[in-house]
Amino acid sequence: MDAAIDIKTAIRDEALRLGFDAVGFAPARLGAAARTHLAEFLRQGYHGDMGWLAARADQRADPQALWPEAKSVVVLGLNYAPAEDPLAVLRARERGGISVYAQGRDYHDIVKSRLKALARFIAARWPGALKLFVDTAPVMEKPLAESAGIGWQGKHTNLVSRGFGSWLFLGEIYLALDLPPDAAETDHCGACRRCLEICPTGAFPEPYRLDARRCISYLTIEHKGHIAAELRPLIGNRIYGCDDCLAVCPWNKFARPTREPGFAPRAGASAPLLAELARLDDAGFRQRFSGSPVKRIGRDRFLRNVLIAIGNSGERRLLDAVRPLLGDASPLVRAMAVWALKRLADRSEAAARRAEHLAQETDAAVREEWRSLP
Repeated sequence: MDAAIDIKTAIRDEALRLGFDAVGFAPARLGAAARTHLAEFLRQGYHGDMGWLAARADQRADPQALWPEAKSVVVLGLNYAPAEDPLAVLRARERGGISVYAQGRDYHDIVKSRLKALARFIAARWPGALKLFVDTAPVMEKPLAESAGIGWQGKHTNLVSRGFGSWLFLGEIYLALDLPPDAAETDHCGACRRCLEICPTGAFPEPYRLDARRCISYLTIEHKGHIAAELRPLIGNRIYGCDDCLAVCPWNKFARPTREPGFAPRAGASAPLLAELARLDDAGFRQRFSGSPVKRIGRDRFLRNVLIAIGNSGERRLLDAVRPLLGDASPLVRAMAVWALKRLADRSEAAARRAEHLAQETDAAVREEWRSLP
């Protein structure tokens, strides 16, 4: 046992030296509550279009189903807390809100490079296979982080840490080594309901339950098609993700701004002008968001989000950014341009544009948007 504790101490010290902010050790198994929660989430269809959650549910629910040799899990956390209020941008109607986690470099690259360095350290000293993950494999990382003592899943279903609030990226190293686990963290949410009450779309059917189909992060990032008309006005100017439920957590009073330069907002990422974004073609989008998580949703879905934000802005001057997109090559973009036009233009312009475009429109969804105009 003393030797195992020495191994844990050495791994923890090296992880902190490499720049990780939180380190914990968990057994390579999940409790019945986590497995039941996942099964119910999928049964209710709360995962929406995220078929990958269901496709490998067995491996997600059991670390040893993913890798039978696993005995222990090292759970690592990297602080990405912002220096400024992430909700301030919501008051700037001509600007778009991008989630804090996506304003800097892609966190997958930063976390994985440090995981690899830690894995090399472990492999050089103790025999046995290992595997590392950064949320691209079927790993229930939040329950594992709770089991490792790093934090607990709050009522918004995200991880909350007493030391870092809501702002931790997670990564895991599965070990064939059998190491004693740390004490699991307990729930410290108490009677607080701030995260539930602030959600603009009512995505929490009850505490500790998320219906992703109503979540703005899901709608603006994971959802590939048209966003339901009744949800669009509730999205406001959020164009990639949503930080509302994270930002209002009282435990954030203990958080401190990230010390990782790669997580600092890149130029034009914290509150970009909507009119400027609306002018992006595919090449311009790829160049602007190179190395950013935003790039993975593609230009058309991103402009879908931008046009919804423009439509919600109430700023008629942004019509100049909308009109060229009425003839965009993407039906998804055209449809949201029509919706934004409907929200901002006067009845005479809407009627004229409708007559101009409706007869030549070939996409059924776009035609429906045109028919909804006055």
